[in-house]
Amino acid sequence: MIDAFTSIARIPLENVAISVTASDGTALAFRLTDRNGRAGPIEIPVPELSASQQPDTGVVPFTAVNVYAWLDNYEQEENENLQVFPDTVTQLDLQMIPLSELPSAWDKTSVFQTPAQNL
Repeated sequence: MIDAFTSIARIPLENVAISVTASDGTALAFRLTDRNGRAGPIEIPVPELSASQQPDTGVVPFTAVNVYAWLDNYEQEENENLQVFPDTVTQLDLQMIPLSELPSAWDKTSVFQTPAQNL
């Protein structure tokens, strides 16, 4: 699930363009947020649950994805290496900043990296 809202005011944003890609750049999904700021649920292919039940299976027990968000007059967001696990709902809250608050940053993108886990 992805929710987009205006900075800390948490006002939902409609028509935010959401793009989800695999770590290799392959497109997995494209959505627009609804009037509640919600885009989802989005199904992501993930490894079998059994990959996380035993040590040293040789399989990473999650799928890493990148999420990009765009809306006119708001700073763009890029979230890299988000981890999606089987049988789990992953929630991403996008706190988008109006460019009126940062007039000199009209072409800026906020990039958030998720560090890898040692699983």
